[in-house]
Amino acid sequence: MVRVMVVDDHPMWRDGVARDLTEAGYEVVAAVGEGRQALRVAEAVRPDVVVLDLQLPDLSGAEVARGLGDAKILVLSASAEQEDVLEAVKAGASGYLVKSASREEFLDAVARTASGDAVFTPGLAGLVLGEYRRLAARPAAQAEGPRLTDRETEVLRLVAKGLSYRQIADRLVLSHRTVQNHVQNTLNKLQLHNRVELVRYAIEQGLDDDPPRAGFSGAGAD
Repeated sequence: MVRVMVVDDHPMWRDGVARDLTEAGYEVVAAVGEGRQALRVAEAVRPDVVVLDLQLPDLSGAEVARGLGDAKILVLSASAEQEDVLEAVKAGASGYLVKSASREEFLDAVARTASGDAVFTPGLAGLVLGEYRRLAARPAAQAEGPRLTDRETEVLRLVAKGLSYRQIADRLVLSHRTVQNHVQNTLNKLQLHNRVELVRYAIEQGLDDDPPRAGFSGAGAD
């Protein structure tokens, strides 16, 4: 059972989210309303996923995200502003959903976040990818990175295009578990922590572009 912690300073909203998660079969290990409390509780209960609001009374959501360790973070916020989205992603969030999303969209986002997908409200994924492309366009000397297998590169190329693990598995005729294993091996080789960092690496390597029709080789992502 996936263990989820909810962090939101509005009691009615927090309780509603926790109830929806429980009814959907998740174990809600904590539901708290302040950032410092969230960091203390997370250290004790070790949630798999944290559903995090950005507007908290003591700390910013980004500050909380940076202190949550290995938990996968899905931001659930009323804001769709570019600065808020990018700050959350840079702080470690692997997903960003606005509060106008439906219950079904929210529960699907939690499931995908738990499985390692990067999940964004439609339109926000493009914003994040655009920022990564902008950063990648800046001149910088880059050392040659670890070499990935052809299959890891192929999976990584599809990750950078925004495909879910299930979509990648269907396209490459692989199992969902095999795709997850390829992504985890790639994360380990590149010493990255989550799928969002992986997408940024892929874009920096130019792997979000269509590959050559023949003879492609090399390290990469997407």
